[in-house]
Parts: sequence; structure tokens; C-alpha cells
Amino acid sequence: MTAFIRALARDMRASTGQRLSLRANFSWTLVGNVVYAACQWGMLTVLAKLGSPEAVGQFSLGLAVGAPVMMLANLQLRGIQATDARREYAFGDYLALRLLTTALAYGVIVALALSAGYRAEVVAVILALGLQKAFQSLSDVYHGLLQQRERMDRIARSLLLKGPLALAALAVAYALSRSVAVAALALAGVYAAVWLGYDRHSARLVAAEEPLRPRWSRARLQRLAWLALPLGLVMMLISLNSNIPRYIIERTLGEAELGIYSAMAYLQVAGTTVVSALGQSASPRLAQHYAAGQYGAFRRLLLRLVGLGAGLGAAAVLGALLLGRPLLTLLYTAEFAAHNDVLVWLMAAAGVGFVASFLGYGLTAARQFRIQLPLFAAVDALTLVACLLLIPAHGLLGAALAGLAVKLLQALLTLLALARARRSRPQSCQMEPL
Repeated sequence: MTAFIRALARDMRASTGQRLSLRANFSWTLVGNVVYAACQWGMLTVLAKLGSPEAVGQFSLGLAVGAPVMMLANLQLRGIQATDARREYAFGDYLALRLLTTALAYGVIVALALSAGYRAEVVAVILALGLQKAFQSLSDVYHGLLQQRERMDRIARSLLLKGPLALAALAVAYALSRSVAVAALALAGVYAAVWLGYDRHSARLVAAEEPLRPRWSRARLQRLAWLALPLGLVMMLISLNSNIPRYIIERTLGEAELGIYSAMAYLQVAGTTVVSALGQSASPRLAQHYAAGQYGAFRRLLLRLVGLGAGLGAAAVLGALLLGRPLLTLLYTAEFAAHNDVLVWLMAAAGVGFVASFLGYGLTAARQFRIQLPLFAAVDALTLVACLLLIPAHGLLGAALAGLAVKLLQALLTLLALARARRSRPQSCQMEPL
């Protein structure tokens, strides 16, 4: 917290276009992500307290239908944009491609909602949350520009503004209307307002010298889309991995059971936020060790991260065993607390997932990008098979057990990919053994 306050003070003194220090950017990013994640969690709590598990289920299904589509459409442009050190593409190229893919993605979401046989109320929720995702996607391309200019403070401010406003809008709209669709529309309105009123303004201040309008060059957009497509596919597969259980739960058990599962699964986000912050911070050092052939140092740092992930997972399981029931009652209702056994297994799956995530950061640091597409395709295939077998037979407990099996496979496959990458590296007498 002290570091964050110092970073904030430096930021207030910094000129508009001046980049911030690594520590200041990290402090802003951590605070912004924590507050934003807490507000996302708060939305489920509001729907559970003011409504019912069915309301949570409708909201979760709306997110689950749109998320993989938008993940693919986003093409990980923000990451490509932020690391475009040579400025091979202008902001206008990224913006033009994002406008095209977002419009296409929303059309796909509409088609899916109308053709999947959902009730009219659920269709309205899916369409409203699709709009929210579309505005979030448009904000994201401006955040890519800010990240490229090392002004994570302005991204964090956007999250600090968006999260509480979105939570308040959803709570008020649902309390007045008792409609998840109306609450989702209020949510979309907040995202649109922050994109129009803050994100675009921040980009103009930080990059005043760069035109911030779309550039419609067909050849450049095709090259950029082809460059980004593999990353978009990987992100879609990752999103599907977390949402496949939700689709099957909704179809076989109903919206109420989906609401209970989604609310408990979201408790994993606290650990995921920590893992993400640690992994992103350690990635440059891991990459430096690997590129320099310092495999011993690479292995030691990666093992420390894996140990932290395992410890965090063990703490999550212990917390679920000792405090799960009163925590679920406090955050949601007694109806959710009756499924504490599911929470324990979800936390076990999360712990293995933390380990797999750190191994994934190691794989990325080793510049092993292509292998990740078949890896996550295999993980998604197992997820589908495990959920189809276990959920109808064992209900929500089956979904948690399927998640544990899948995370174990993901960790194993990632470890094998790391070993394969090490064997393929050229040998040198100066390299440390792995």
C-alpha cells in the first residue's frame, strides 16, 4: 500500500505523456484489478441476495455465451499492440480491426442467442451482456495504447471507475425492475459511458501526436488479423474451458444449479488475481533466463512460482473446509452454503490450476506459442467429455471433479511441453543443466 501511495504521488507530478516506473505501473495495475474483480464478484452477490440462484444462473449464462465469441474476436490485439515496440502498426490499424471484429462478434452472439432455444428472458440477458462485452472490447483497444505508452495508471483508473459504477448500476436496476435483462442493460450503459467519456480522453492525452481514428487499409488489416489469429484462438479455447461446464449444467440441471455453481466458482478469482500479478511480474525475468541459456536459474524461479501456486491452492482448500459454509452463507445465502462439498473440490481444482498457470507463464517465457493451441484444444476436449460423463451422473460435484481432472491434464501437458522445448534448445558448454 505504501508503494502504491508513492506511485500515485509520482503519477500526479508526471506530465501527461511521461511514462511511469515499473513499480508504479505494477502498483496501479494490482489495485485496479483487485477492485474491479471485487466488483465483478459483488454483482453475483447482489443477484443472489436480492434475487435467487436462477437470477445468478441467467447472468452467468449470458456471460458464458458471449465470452468465447468476444475472446476470439479480440484477437489478443491489446497484447500485440502493447508489445509493438517498433510501431509496425498504427493505433488506427488496431482500432479499425477491433471495430470490424466486435461488430461481427456481436452478430454471432445474436445468432447464437436466437437459435439456441433459450427463453425470451434469457435471450434478452444474452443480448444485453453481449453489448456490455462489445463496449468492453472497444475500451480494451484504447487500453492497449496506454499500456504501450507505459501508462497503466490510466487503465487502472478506468477499472476503478468502471467497477463500482457498474456494480451500483446493476444493483439499482435489479432492485427496481427485478429483471436480470434490465440490470444487464444498465451494466452495458456504464461500460459505454466509461469508454466514451474516459478511455478515449485518456488516449488523446497520452498520445496527442498520434491520430486516434481508424485506418481502413485492407492489406494492413489482413496482415494484422493473420498475425493475431492464433492468439485469438488460444484465448477462445481458454474461455471455452471455463464455460463448457456452465453450458452443460444449464442444459442438464437448470438455471438455479448453474447460478449456485457460478457463484462458488467465482471464489477462485481471488487466487487467480494473485497468480496473474505474480506471473506477469516474473515473466520478463523467466524470459531473460531462458533466452540466455540459464536453464538452472529458469528452473529455480519457475519452481518457486509453482510452489507458491501449490501453497495458495492448499490454503484455498483448507479455507473451504473450515470456513466454506459460513462464508457462502454470508456472501450469498444458505441455499448456496448447502453445497460446500462442491466448493472444496472447486478449490482443489483451482489449486492445480494455479500450478498449471505458472507453468504456462514458463511456456510463454520460453517463446513456445504454437504448442499452446493444440494443448488447449486437448484440454477443452477432455473438459467436454468429463462434463458430459460426470455432470448428469453427479450434478455439481461432477462438474467440480471434472474441473480437477482437466487442470491435472493441463499441468501435465504444459510440463511435457516445457521439457520438449528444453530438449530442442541448442546445447552449449556454458549452459546450466535443467
